[in-house]
Amino acid sequence: MDLHASYPALSDLRQKAQKRIPKFVWEYLDSATGDERTKARNRAKLDDVLFWPSILHGEITCSSEASLFGSDFPLPIGIAPIGMSGLIWPQAEQLLAQASKRLGIPYCLSTVATQTPEDMAPHLGDHAWFQMYPPHDTDIRKDMLNRAKASGFSTLVLTVDVPVASRRERQVRSGLTTPPRLSPRLLAQIIARPAWALGIARHGMPRMRLVDEYSENLTGLNSTAHAGYLLRTSPDWSYLGWLRDHWDGPLVVKGVLRPENAPRLEKAGVDALWISNHAGRQFDAAPATIEALPAIRAQTDLPLILDSGIETGLDIMRALALGADFVMMGRGFHYALAALGAKGPDHLFDILFQDIQANMGQIGAQNLSDLPSCLKT
Repeated sequence: MDLHASYPALSDLRQKAQKRIPKFVWEYLDSATGDERTKARNRAKLDDVLFWPSILHGEITCSSEASLFGSDFPLPIGIAPIGMSGLIWPQAEQLLAQASKRLGIPYCLSTVATQTPEDMAPHLGDHAWFQMYPPHDTDIRKDMLNRAKASGFSTLVLTVDVPVASRRERQVRSGLTTPPRLSPRLLAQIIARPAWALGIARHGMPRMRLVDEYSENLTGLNSTAHAGYLLRTSPDWSYLGWLRDHWDGPLVVKGVLRPENAPRLEKAGVDALWISNHAGRQFDAAPATIEALPAIRAQTDLPLILDSGIETGLDIMRALALGADFVMMGRGFHYALAALGAKGPDHLFDILFQDIQANMGQIGAQNLSDLPSCLKT
């Protein structure tokens, strides 16, 4: 089967995914918070970034290779973390890690994934990142870092843009709670999606295994929060300093939007800044990441990673042209996985690669470093 004939774009994978997973799972994956204006803003502001097409430049060979943390990648793209990934598709974390290993790109595991770092160890490639929701307890913090390092995770990502739980109204309306409770409404949706249901039956109802190990007997959550909220704290600068002292690999801070924070983060010994608004899932009055990017770039020479709203190879080009060094995509790879199973992530990667090659040819860019000069300003 020629997957490009049936699924030539991420939008096709998204439509297929919606038909393959229960509605309450779809709402969890696809939704944002509030009226979803930040989610829409991410898309609209990306569309505003334009390039000048090039003519009479002759035949050129376009290279989409990029470097980060001393490693080379075929595309400047990685798989971003999504909590409860295994709810979206059975064994999602393992399948995505295996795909990243085949493709030679980073894979980032969430603290609130359905697998522990030890579960993931046999599936990891050379570019495994661990995303940390910051535990308040120092002993838990140390143990979590040690387990991530021992399992093969080389890069630590501290998420700083979730000081409190968001409301995520679409998720509430869907009937999904954390952990999931199987009401008759949800059971009817599961029965209508047999491939998903059989996979879940084979591997068991997903749960946050790492968090559960630390959070027995904790109470006091609302229906859209999870046990991770009882473990975590809202970190401050001293917390970041502690992490820098206790982690000997690359340290990334995820959730940066204000340019004035960049110099202080650089001074604190951070190795890269991850510009993110949590894909609109946390705060509905945040700027789009692509509009925040240039001012942050002007404040630091650190590598900049960007997510939130990225859907195409052209979007990746837009981010790099405005100063990003690398891009991460969460929803997209999960749409692909839900649509096509294990084949999905590889197919999405090929879509992105072909899109970048085609669009770089249109603007006459031979290398990613040529992109800024092609911008229409």
